[in-house]
Amino acid sequence: MPSSHRRYGEWTPAKIREEASRIGPMLSLLVEKVIEAKPHPEQGYRSCLGIIGLERRFGAQRLEAAALRALEIQARNYPSVKSILEKGLDQVPVPQSPEQEPIIHSNIRGSSYYN
Repeated sequence: MPSSHRRYGEWTPAKIREEASRIGPMLSLLVEKVIEAKPHPEQGYRSCLGIIGLERRFGAQRLEAAALRALEIQARNYPSVKSILEKGLDQVPVPQSPEQEPIIHSNIRGSSYYN
């Protein structure tokens, strides 16, 4: 195994999930989504560990809020979660898009034009 990957050798999906659930349910769900999205769970370890590591810099409460935000906007990677935290978006509610009226296309010339 390359030296850059050896440090992840001791981690298992169960250990990563346990660490994420220690911080909160939203982070636990986010980590689960990251792991599920990969063909092999090991491919999501680095991203998950990076996200969990953001707790040291931003704290558990903000990381949990950022995980919720990431889930709402379907951002499931380390750079997205880090960006949410750096920009303070974890402290801003996700804007709800207003219900859009369906666009009704009408024929300007009228229906008799094409007959």
